[in-house]
Amino acid sequence: MAALMAFLERGGPALWVIAGLSVFTLALILWKFWDLARLGAWSRAPSEQAVAEWQSGAAREALARLAVRKGLRARVSRRAMQTRLAPEYAEAAAREETSRVGKRALMEARRGLRALELIATIAPLIGLLGTVLGMIEAFQALQAAGNRADPAALAGGIWQALLTTAAGMAVAIPAAMALSWFESICDRVQVDLEDLATRIFTSGAA
Repeated sequence: MAALMAFLERGGPALWVIAGLSVFTLALILWKFWDLARLGAWSRAPSEQAVAEWQSGAAREALARLAVRKGLRARVSRRAMQTRLAPEYAEAAAREETSRVGKRALMEARRGLRALELIATIAPLIGLLGTVLGMIEAFQALQAAGNRADPAALAGGIWQALLTTAAGMAVAIPAAMALSWFESICDRVQVDLEDLATRIFTSGAA
């Protein structure tokens, strides 16, 4: 613990900010993984089975299968089936209602990704800012020392200043990787939602 505190002290305020960002980033990644699992981002089978039943003419069985599911695919598929069966919905209105539910589901799936994107962007900039401030301080000390300047002391000041750049990149890289992975999952969910809704509306089960 003492070594960690000493390391943070060397980097100055920028390194403390980056350390806080690293903790927040880890918590955000873990939360987002749990959130996507809760939303059924990896659960396709129940909705696929329900749509297959719908296409075969077993509308009640399909709705019963989806009634106990709370995942994104199940919600959109269930709403598409309900609007198709409801006499008050014309096909255009049913498609519009299904699209509305689908958009809300995708917004729910993508929540938190903007924060990850922001961290991946600003963490290296904060690290660079810390490095620039550290370099300024090191060269100010060099100017004050004049002819008595110690190259070893200058080198020590420079490498300490560069710590913040390295730390910023160390936070930004995992954040960018996690963001890319989560976005690919959301893109897959979007494709599945569009596919399921299309199959429901183009079938003759209703």
